[in-house]
Amino acid sequence: MTRSSGIDDILLHVAEILVRELKLEDVTAETFDPEIDLVDEVGIDSMDLATVALVIRDEYAIRIDEDDYPKLTTVRLISEYIARKLKEKAAEGAPA
Repeated sequence: MTRSSGIDDILLHVAEILVRELKLEDVTAETFDPEIDLVDEVGIDSMDLATVALVIRDEYAIRIDEDDYPKLTTVRLISEYIARKLKEKAAEGAPA
């Protein structure tokens, strides 16, 4: 699997999580714009973001620092963060 398709898979999965957990209507994971600002344009608040972060943590078995939450404002940024954490985890051979 190439890095590109890996990121694409993560992008789609993160969008699926957002649509499911936040019960978003009129959008699907496939049509979710990965560049849209989740706070300013979608209206996600800190509680929603914490919920999504917990689901991502559990599904990808990675650690997401609370200090990083404010940086995770788009599906693309979240996906790149996940990919980075997975890479670090693989390099260390231990849980991230």
